[in-house]
Amino acid sequence: MEKEKIIEILDEWNFWSKTPDCGILRDGYLQLFENMKATQQVVFITGVRRSGKSTLMKQHIKKMIDKGDDKRNFLHINFEEPKFIDELSVQFLIDAFDAYLEIVQPTSTPDLFLDEIQNVKGWERFVRALHEKRSANIFVSGSSAKLLSKELGTALTGRHIDIHVYPLTFRGFLEFNDLKLETKLDIATNKLKIRQMMRKYLSSGGFPLVVLLDGNNDILRDYFNDIILRDIAERYRVLKVDKLRSLAKYYLTNIGAPSSFRKIANFIGISLDSVERYSYHLSDAYLIFFVKKFSYSLKEQEINPRKVYAIDPGLRNIVSFKFSEDVGKLYENTVFLELYRMGEEVYYYQGRHECDFVVMRGQNITQAFQVCYSLTKQNREREIAGLLEAMDEFELSEGTIITDDVETVEMYGDKSIRFVPLWKWLLG
Repeated sequence: MEKEKIIEILDEWNFWSKTPDCGILRDGYLQLFENMKATQQVVFITGVRRSGKSTLMKQHIKKMIDKGDDKRNFLHINFEEPKFIDELSVQFLIDAFDAYLEIVQPTSTPDLFLDEIQNVKGWERFVRALHEKRSANIFVSGSSAKLLSKELGTALTGRHIDIHVYPLTFRGFLEFNDLKLETKLDIATNKLKIRQMMRKYLSSGGFPLVVLLDGNNDILRDYFNDIILRDIAERYRVLKVDKLRSLAKYYLTNIGAPSSFRKIANFIGISLDSVERYSYHLSDAYLIFFVKKFSYSLKEQEINPRKVYAIDPGLRNIVSFKFSEDVGKLYENTVFLELYRMGEEVYYYQGRHECDFVVMRGQNITQAFQVCYSLTKQNREREIAGLLEAMDEFELSEGTIITDDVETVEMYGDKSIRFVPLWKWLLG
């Protein structure tokens, strides 16, 4: 492809002649971008498809231009651009960068954004060469954990740092719906609306475009199909796409439930090896997460059933066709996602009773959480018993039960249990 044609196509994605739409700012991520750029490492941006990685790149560029940087000093290449579909090679990367330097003529070391880079075989050699020569500040994005980490590990060991992008948090969801909560008074005076929005968040989820379009189910179906077909089936050359799809639907329908690969193999009708491979592909594409049973023995962790959670409640609901009877499971899924976003190492605990989540920091379990949408006379004793057992096991003096509307603190001997509504816990 000629240099002029490359720049003509790239101009549609960049800020050289116009300002692309950048959507609603996600300030926390933008601050991370600035902090990571200052390290002079390759910044590696991962996350599920359509979580907002490309938009965040554009927001960062606009923010820098608004601060006074020359708009010519930013190059954004999206490798899902249809006009580049037959050009995806390392040579094309070289040609595109050379065309940019020659025609756009940056005035200082440019910021280079390589979006969905896993579509280019051998990309890591190009990135390493630019990084070693300090020819650009490099941001790389992708929707696959395994492939990118493998490629990075071989070519860029010690030269990259990671940012993981998720669909919107509940607070972000509220801001996208024009409800910004900056003070305790804001929260107190908007309690009814917050609770209403909590229900909506659990139903339609937090993918940015879906939120802006008020919970568009067709878009969620497209996201699910793209993850299955483009991020997994095409990338890993999966032939039994119908079985892969069935497995994904099984997991998304059964969030919060212990899963055994052997039982699933019998249920779906594929080999144990296929279930294991497909399951890890679904996890690598960030569609699902597995939580292991806590044990000090790594072998015990591996042989025990794992619980599965979904990347987004809306995506889960569009596949499982359930909502009202599953609100409790959606509460549990939301708590897991919040803990995971915070970088916590999360397990479930199973002794005589069960505790939904225990959090490990370093070598110690430091927190225990039970999630129960509706506390009743029938389940209250069981929920408290599971939490207290975990607190005893790990010598914790405090534990938390996250529920719908109960807010209190109760003492059990020398141990305190805090009961807190989910919406309030999510808002900090």
